[in-house]
Amino acid sequence: MKTLFLYLRFLNLITIMRNKLFCLLLFSQFVLLSQVNITGIVIDASSSQPLPFASITTEVSSYALTSVNGEFTIRCENHPVHLTISYLGYETKKLTIQSKSADKIEVRLHPKEENLSTVKIAVAENIASKVIKKAIRRKNQNNPKKALKSFSYSSYNKFKITEDNQATIETQDTTNVEIEQLLNKSHSFLSEKVSQHQYTRKSKGKETVLATRMTGFEEPIYNVLGIKIQSNSLYEEDYTIFNEKYIGPLSNRALKNYYYKILDTVQSKRPSLVVLFQPRKSKKIASLEGVLYLDIETLAIQKAILELRGELDVMATHNFKYFDSQNSWFPIDQEISIRPGKGRQKVSLFGGRISVGRLGNDKRSFTGNNDFLLSKTDLFDIRLNDRQNVKLQDASIKVDPEANNRSEEYWNKYRTSGITEKDINSFPIVDSIVKAQNIERRIDVIQSFNIGYYPVGFFDFDLTYPIKYNNFEGLRLGLGGLTNKKFSKRFRLEGYAVYGFRDKKSKFGIGGGVLLNKNSSSWLNLNYTDDLKEVGSFLYLTDRRVYSLFEPRLVNIDFYYKHRTWRTSLQHQIFPRLLSETEFSVSNIDQTGGYQFLNNGDLFSSYKTAEATIALRWSPFSKFLKTPNGIKEIHDGYPKVTAQYTQGIKGIFDSDFTYGKIGVKAQYVITRINQSRTSVLFEADLATGDVPLTHLYHAFPNAPTKETVLQRFSVAGRRTFETMFFGEFFSDRLATLQINHRIRPLKIANWLKPELVFITRYAIGDVSNPENHQGVSFDSLQQIYQESGFEINKLFAGFGLSFAYRYGAYHLPRFEDNISFKFTFYLKL
Repeated sequence: MKTLFLYLRFLNLITIMRNKLFCLLLFSQFVLLSQVNITGIVIDASSSQPLPFASITTEVSSYALTSVNGEFTIRCENHPVHLTISYLGYETKKLTIQSKSADKIEVRLHPKEENLSTVKIAVAENIASKVIKKAIRRKNQNNPKKALKSFSYSSYNKFKITEDNQATIETQDTTNVEIEQLLNKSHSFLSEKVSQHQYTRKSKGKETVLATRMTGFEEPIYNVLGIKIQSNSLYEEDYTIFNEKYIGPLSNRALKNYYYKILDTVQSKRPSLVVLFQPRKSKKIASLEGVLYLDIETLAIQKAILELRGELDVMATHNFKYFDSQNSWFPIDQEISIRPGKGRQKVSLFGGRISVGRLGNDKRSFTGNNDFLLSKTDLFDIRLNDRQNVKLQDASIKVDPEANNRSEEYWNKYRTSGITEKDINSFPIVDSIVKAQNIERRIDVIQSFNIGYYPVGFFDFDLTYPIKYNNFEGLRLGLGGLTNKKFSKRFRLEGYAVYGFRDKKSKFGIGGGVLLNKNSSSWLNLNYTDDLKEVGSFLYLTDRRVYSLFEPRLVNIDFYYKHRTWRTSLQHQIFPRLLSETEFSVSNIDQTGGYQFLNNGDLFSSYKTAEATIALRWSPFSKFLKTPNGIKEIHDGYPKVTAQYTQGIKGIFDSDFTYGKIGVKAQYVITRINQSRTSVLFEADLATGDVPLTHLYHAFPNAPTKETVLQRFSVAGRRTFETMFFGEFFSDRLATLQINHRIRPLKIANWLKPELVFITRYAIGDVSNPENHQGVSFDSLQQIYQESGFEINKLFAGFGLSFAYRYGAYHLPRFEDNISFKFTFYLKL
């Protein structure tokens, strides 16, 4: 390694020592010679796709490198010219150019089969690996986020989808519904954004959006502002392109995943090495490749070009500027573009896959070669190691209240990338397109549907009420919902009414809320409910609302209690990463069966409870967007921790019992580059005092109490114990652990891409004084309950199959009683 640097510095020194007379004589000789310029393009023979960074040499050591478009120009002294064209993974080709009359040549290279792990690595390639190893070791010294105490800058971003867009996106991540609709439905789209960025080591980064506008939308689609279009750092473990992660070229895992080769040196004020990197293995999913320009002295990145080449071609560029005062290279601009590709590899973006297809009813397939999506960001007013005031609890992105109302003079002041007259004219044109296609309405409907609502005017109908079925009520029909912001931004009303055809009873709920503080999303609510509730159920107030078209457990539940409850609650976002909700409730409870609770010698079948509850949800690694309309979580970070404490108070409003209940839940999700995913969910619950069975815990059983496996065939849940029978176990101390591992989806056909998920679940618990719970029989979980199995999801129209087996201490004598066989359903919009 030292030899390489000494050699390069020696060459530089020789260059400096040349006197002016020698340079003049040398230049004169070259002027007298007749130079030959040969231009051409290097492409893949089978796909006709350009090959960037291919090497072209002559027998007299002239050297050239193809551009990202595969084009090159090489200078030679005279004809004939003997060219050697080489590219990693392709057969080397030799050509002879006989005369000046040769036009732009086309060189077609054929791929060759080779196992890189068995190829003898040349000396230069060994040097490249050593250079990268040292660059990785020096990351913290070169990474501005590690080397600098603080910095700030402003940025101007232009994001554009061209009018000849023929891309379609197919994604499983419903949080990306906005960008999915834009790509699939918009003929063109243009957005602009001016932001101020601040960073400190302690509080990390904060972006304040000072100005934003999007064609066709009266208000910005705020979630689009949270999309990470491309990483602003190349020193991180992962490089992100449109919310999809790839192994970074200077990741600690880089040498295991990329092949490196030194292509050239660039002589400038601060000389650099040009280093090529390409994936070591051919994959079905496109991988990063490109070139890094590394400062010879510090090995900091001066410039980078990265590509994904497959069904789509994605190219990202980064340019840096050297700041002498801080001895640091800092980014000054970055750009990313997407155009149709000619390869077969899938390009995974936005948590799904984008492919080139047809748009709407247009039957013409896209054959152009222009960028259909382009994003360019310019950085200016850069200040390094200046004092920044960024609070740790701040949202990652904050939108200025006036960001959507900036004048044209304001935009002209901050625009650094030229905006064309066509771009300006596109605003009113696309406005009409968006309105004609009703894209805003589509986005609103899908967003609402994902959490179980359907908006109609000022009212969102709750999709969990219209039709249900369970073993106690039979068929349950109803209607409900709540008002939205079209009704009022400060007040909301909600309610529902249902009827059970088996028990022949009506149930209902009514309530409302008032917004106390928009900045902290503080709502004060008051509700009254007259309904049923499952015995032993325990829900966290701060849990997100989750909607499923099928709610499988409800079908088989037959152990309910009646309650009439008044409750008042306060929802408050203490800071973006910490959500709280406090509640006080009074309930009158009656049994639907023969259960009685023995307490201090008295038997209770009807009783009254008064409860005070506080719940917290902490998301320390999530990222949040603060808009004029509230706070949105734009990136799920893990772990997420939820805690809740409930105190039952005897004597308040004639309540009968004193008890305490505490629950803690932690979830951790690992999403890998290869599209596999592991989820771990741990929960621990404890109840003390005079607690009736209605308020104890179960582990969410989901096995109907029927004889055969086929009779128990139903729908598998998301976090349920599939082999545990309803009413089999209740606990006042309970801990559960669930581990799910999903491997990368297997593509059998375009319409058949099943997902295999391996599942293991454990539960342990106990119950004090089981004799106090009369009229029912159940067991405790003093030993570990175990079940394992797998799911094959999305076999047809969202349906799949689930299999689980019960083993260990609670294994049942009959083999078939330990088996769960069900179907799964994951709705795909």
